[in-house]
Amino acid sequence: MKKTTLSITGMTCASCSTMINKALNKVKGISNANVNLTTNKATIEFDEDKVSLEKLIQTIKNKGYGAVEATGKTDYDKEAKKKKRDYEKLRNKFYLSMIFAIPAFVLGMFFMKDPIPYQQYIMWFLATPIQFYVAYPMYKSAFSALKGFSANMDTLIVMGTSAAYFYSVFVVLSKQGHVYFEASAVLITIVILGRLLEARAKGKTSEAIKRLIGLKPKFATVIRKDNGKNKEIQVKVDDVLEGDIVIVKPGEKIPVDGIIIEGHTSIDESMITGESMPVEKKKGDLVVGATINKYGGFRFKATKVGANSTLARIVKLIEDAQGSKAPIQRFADTIAAYFVPAVLIIASITFITWFFIVGEEFRFSLIAAVAVLVIACPCALGLATPTAIMVGTGKGAKSGVLIKGGEALETAHKIKAIILDKTGTITKGMPDVTDVIGIKKTNNQLLEIAGSIEKGSEHPLAEAIVKHAKENKIKFKKVTGFKAIPGHGITAKLGKKNYYFGNTKLMNKYKVNIKSQIKAIQKLEGQGKTVMMLSENKKLIGVIGVADTIKETSPKAIRQLHKMKIRVYMITGDNERTAKAIAAQANIKNVFAEVLPEDKAKYVKKIQRKLKIRKKNEKVAMVGDGINDAPALAQADIGIAMGSGTDVAMETGEIVLMKDDLLDVVKAIKLSKMTMSKIRQNMFWALFYNTAGIPVAAGLLYPWTGWLLSPMIAGGAMALSSVSVVSNSLLLKGKKL
Repeated sequence: MKKTTLSITGMTCASCSTMINKALNKVKGISNANVNLTTNKATIEFDEDKVSLEKLIQTIKNKGYGAVEATGKTDYDKEAKKKKRDYEKLRNKFYLSMIFAIPAFVLGMFFMKDPIPYQQYIMWFLATPIQFYVAYPMYKSAFSALKGFSANMDTLIVMGTSAAYFYSVFVVLSKQGHVYFEASAVLITIVILGRLLEARAKGKTSEAIKRLIGLKPKFATVIRKDNGKNKEIQVKVDDVLEGDIVIVKPGEKIPVDGIIIEGHTSIDESMITGESMPVEKKKGDLVVGATINKYGGFRFKATKVGANSTLARIVKLIEDAQGSKAPIQRFADTIAAYFVPAVLIIASITFITWFFIVGEEFRFSLIAAVAVLVIACPCALGLATPTAIMVGTGKGAKSGVLIKGGEALETAHKIKAIILDKTGTITKGMPDVTDVIGIKKTNNQLLEIAGSIEKGSEHPLAEAIVKHAKENKIKFKKVTGFKAIPGHGITAKLGKKNYYFGNTKLMNKYKVNIKSQIKAIQKLEGQGKTVMMLSENKKLIGVIGVADTIKETSPKAIRQLHKMKIRVYMITGDNERTAKAIAAQANIKNVFAEVLPEDKAKYVKKIQRKLKIRKKNEKVAMVGDGINDAPALAQADIGIAMGSGTDVAMETGEIVLMKDDLLDVVKAIKLSKMTMSKIRQNMFWALFYNTAGIPVAAGLLYPWTGWLLSPMIAGGAMALSSVSVVSNSLLLKGKKL
């Protein structure tokens, strides 16, 4: 199966996107098509052996819309300029429409009883450019829909305004009756104003992408060979090649992703992770493009450039998420598909009832029918979900929480059980020295000996001890006779003394008596720590405890999850004693220990079965590092990957936490709740508005109140409903996670 994205032109409402979506999904060979009105794009999965790209494009064109493949690197500047041109064109049409509509409105509303000479002809002259120039795109869209044997929002506008306009022409020529040129002119002006405001508001929903793109530096300083000599040259960021050596000075933005090969610095990664504190970086550490080098100068080797860079991939994730549909959107699409034909029928019934059955005047019946057509436009309903998803995913990205699609955003608030991998999720994923117990030696003396011996080892536990010694400003001594004994520890000489550093097996091997410290050792082991003993010439001189410590924010995050009534489980391959010790520190009661990576998915299934028995709408989430937890992440209803933008994390999780912080799991769930709340609010008001507005527009209250809804008021209310839905979604930006 191949996946492609098409850029579509000519869509104006939910009915347009629904019609194209329906047409594409009917094509043999397409497994899934998703047309998004907000982004004007269609994401299609299809079988190349059964259907060609040309056929997909032609299918859309047959419905009267434009389509081209959105391939290669997106030119955001070009896109922004095009959107600006389109917006300015729409704005100019609105101004032109206002110039003609205002005098038409004044003549029609204030000079009815005492008309000026040739008033009806003047109004005809004023209304015509609005009807056929300003509203031309609406006619074009309505005609395209008609060719596809369907109807859209523009069908309603065109039918309503055309009825008012041509009836008025008939009145002018027959010289009898009242004209409604001002109604059609003002109605079109209001619709254009609504679309102008909507376009402006929709532009704000994609600010997350604009902001991220703006972070990218324009140039990079690289070392390239020139006549056999290495020279520093400045190139465009897009011209940086994988493997290039890049030079970064203090205060500069890092152009691409890479690994430091020389230097030491602090880097502000807040634009990628949301973390405000600068991060210390040294040789061998990864750096991410678009982050800011704060203090030291350094050189690094470019490892990911162009579309493979972290920034580019984050942008792609956000684009995909904003272009996706939440399952709730299908409900809106289904309503929109049937709504327009239903409205046409209701408008016809309204006219027939008032004119033929009740016996009202033609113009009265026409006004009621036109008001029904106008007020019923389901545009607000079509915008209810995509605008909220765009704002929600953008807000998440700003906080370092990448949500890959509408479905993940909708599912997250239903989480009732969450399974946390231990290493790298609850804990830091790297050992730290937790206890130093010196026997007839000071702690610093013990660290001096242990650090000197372990400096030659590459074992993770050795790295933890060396790191701890350096933090305590310990100077190392020269070591001779270094020997590693797998599964036991190491032996070495400092001067003329022999030292043995390792576990109980090593102490037993060299007959070192550890009885005096057995209680301390057992206590440390009971806390899930790895205990290493140091002896000098077969005499125990100290004990060092090393453990993978929990992250500072983990207990707080788990407390918040408990408050949200979410059941928390910890899963790990560690032994039960270590697992329970870590779980106790993190305040987790449910522990699965000694679980192989390939068996983690089975435990996810087990929890899913438990919840299914209780309630079908409750979901299970799995949080892991995105590598050995991949099967479990895939099995869960929603996979949440930790990993600061690593390749596997980007590909595995439906939600990616850029900061490796469990508090962001809480943020993701809160964001899901907020977004779904906005979607429900939007859909309620859109449906309530249409449901309540149609009977009023049809004149249902007229026999009792004498009140008939003017098409102009209906048009204003219709435009206002669309703008209010988008504005309500934008309120999400101000919410605190």
